[in-house]
Amino acid sequence: METILILLSLIGLLLLRVPVAIAMASLGAILLWLKGLPMIMVSQFMISGVDSFELLAVPLFLLMSHILLVGGVGSDLFRAVQSWVGHWPGGLAIATVLTCALFAAISGSSVATAATVGTVVIVEMTKRGYPKFFVLGLVAAGGTLGILIPPSIPMIIYGVITEASIPNLFLAGIGPGIFLAGMFILYSFGFARFNKNYVRSEKATRAERISSSIAALPVALIAFVVVGGIYGGLFTPSEAAGVGFFLSLAIVLAKRKNTLEDIHTAAMAAMKTTVTVLLIVAAAALFGKSITIYQIPQDVTTFVATAFSEPWLFTLVICIVLLVMGLFLESLSMLLIMMPVLFESLAPMGIHPIWFGVLFVIMIECALITPPVGMNLFVVQAVGKAKLSEVIQGVWPFVLIMLGTAALLWFVPGLAMYIPYGDKF
Repeated sequence: METILILLSLIGLLLLRVPVAIAMASLGAILLWLKGLPMIMVSQFMISGVDSFELLAVPLFLLMSHILLVGGVGSDLFRAVQSWVGHWPGGLAIATVLTCALFAAISGSSVATAATVGTVVIVEMTKRGYPKFFVLGLVAAGGTLGILIPPSIPMIIYGVITEASIPNLFLAGIGPGIFLAGMFILYSFGFARFNKNYVRSEKATRAERISSSIAALPVALIAFVVVGGIYGGLFTPSEAAGVGFFLSLAIVLAKRKNTLEDIHTAAMAAMKTTVTVLLIVAAAALFGKSITIYQIPQDVTTFVATAFSEPWLFTLVICIVLLVMGLFLESLSMLLIMMPVLFESLAPMGIHPIWFGVLFVIMIECALITPPVGMNLFVVQAVGKAKLSEVIQGVWPFVLIMLGTAALLWFVPGLAMYIPYGDKF
């Protein structure tokens, strides 16, 4: 009974539009107080929640992505990719997806990816006859690749919560990330083929390809150093984020197109996002410790083991719950609310935490582009100066593609697990 009351209390606070961090922290404090525990434990639990070396990667990756955003790196990437594939059927759409994937491999941020690429491609694609709703949906969905293709901020936080290997999580996200990008490309290709108003881009000359590729080369270098350094064992994700920030700052300053005011603006934006993220992480740590004292994770594990004897049924129910929660919660909140409760249920079900982490991220990708609170919807709406209904109209095919990828991951777990574990899984 306690478990149901606590969970209903949290849901009630969220439905009343209480900020997620305040809802979890206040409820966690009340639970400690009801147990007669000293209130100094509130601050202790919150501080311990963010006292993690791995979490240093979050502000550094956010700072790196905002520096690249003000530096106009997205336009360099898009021009380079467009010069090679722009003349294909659906070439601009394909270039958009590839640019999103490449920028995701640098920033680890979905919102930054959607905002950066959107400012470059929306006008260009609509000029070429693509319907605006399709363009908006493509950019919003392409931005979600930022939390699946490594480095991924949600995967870092998932690894901190579950104590899973963050490098292995990153490796496991590569296969599904490439597959999902490929499916977006196939859909874009088909859409362009049957669009009567579509006008194919002219083929770039060899000189244009070389010059645009050289301009984008420093950005590709960041991705190679950050991702390759982690997998090569040269540095941890946190150290990689620091190196990536230094390189991004050096590249932006070397271009001499930005003022110190632009750098200050990027730093302030990154600071605000970092404070928001870490405040939610600290509140989730307090809430997680509190419900552990009340043995809620153990109760949920017992219930799950009794109610869902088959792992596939448990996974299906979790995916449905995530879809529903995604209608009114943003992705990070879903991760921090659900994982402390669900994690202990994975081992009895025989579900690998790395595989589940990838599935979880794919499902919360959907939350980024489903109304009414999908973050990418509002980002693309603002960038494209469009109606929210236009963005929503364009994203639904991509939501179905994501759900199809999640289903495929169940039947073909090697899609995620082969790269980090090979034939051992």
